[in-house]
Amino acid sequence: MSTTELHHGDCLDVLRRMDSACVDAIVTDPPYGLSFMGRKWDYDVPSTEIWEQCLRVLKPGGHLLAFAGTRTQHRMAVNIEDAGFEIRDMIAWVYGSGFPKSQNVGKAIDKAAGAVREVIGKSARHVSGKANQRTEGLTGSSTFAESIGMGAYITAPATPEAQQWDGWGTVLKPALEPITVARKPFKGTVAGNVLEHGTGAINIDGCRSETEHKTVRLSAGQNIYGGNALNKSITKNTSSRDGDIRGRWPANLIHDGSDEVTQPLNDSARFFYTAKASKDDRDKGNTHPTVKPTDLMAYLCRLVTPVGGTVLDPFMGSGTTGKAALSEGFSFVGIERDPEYYAICESRFNGAQIGLALAV
Repeated sequence: MSTTELHHGDCLDVLRRMDSACVDAIVTDPPYGLSFMGRKWDYDVPSTEIWEQCLRVLKPGGHLLAFAGTRTQHRMAVNIEDAGFEIRDMIAWVYGSGFPKSQNVGKAIDKAAGAVREVIGKSARHVSGKANQRTEGLTGSSTFAESIGMGAYITAPATPEAQQWDGWGTVLKPALEPITVARKPFKGTVAGNVLEHGTGAINIDGCRSETEHKTVRLSAGQNIYGGNALNKSITKNTSSRDGDIRGRWPANLIHDGSDEVTQPLNDSARFFYTAKASKDDRDKGNTHPTVKPTDLMAYLCRLVTPVGGTVLDPFMGSGTTGKAALSEGFSFVGIERDPEYYAICESRFNGAQIGLALAV
């Protein structure tokens, strides 16, 4: 039977009290070191010392999946590697709903000069309702326009210098988050380690992406069978690639199904799909600012955790990894030091799992 163990405290302190080699996988969304929204917990990526303790409590061959920001992925991966992990891969979680928090250089130049920019139109993201009524027919500075909504108005450069640099910014649109894939080293072969510890491999068949028309990879000229067991159709194989009756092989790319993502990919069925965090993911007053989709975390837990295994999240946040792990039949150990988010975890897990153990 699956069990849940929640710890309220600093992850380094809690990890030091845990037994060695007691968990099968670690799936976590740690601080990115971006000072997100000015939050103190995001001042830096986790230290090598924390990852060393994660390595200790993980069984030989156990996998670690750790989210990171694109600007600090290198620091995250280096710390994980320096702790003794073997870096195996990097998964890109790709989405289309990111919004660029960029500075408009032309506007900045006009603002520094004290120049007033003329409002010449409304952007597609223009705020609605009362904000429109307040500002209709008005012109003003970029500061005023930005105060009622990001990019609400289109303004014209007011100085020659601003005109020269209008259309220049400072950042790209965020469209992916990298996930470091690491493994604890082990002695001997993968086969031997799997038999001894149940870890060291990833669940390929359990994480394949379903396709509408499943095909088998065959040599040119051979027949391939589509449909299902009751309705088989035979077509000539001319260009089947990466095909399998069980679905597509799991790739190091996951997408959210948005047009911005699936149109360039062309055949999105090649990759695992999950929508971004929904209302259900924010149930029971979940106010955490960086909630991940439960389906995404369930997929990642399933990818690296053996049947009946235990998943650890040392940066539990509001508990989405735990909720996902339980949905897959795994046991869960979570650690969170923020009292607000820990209280959300208690609320989300209360009564959801028999044998809930809270260790504060």
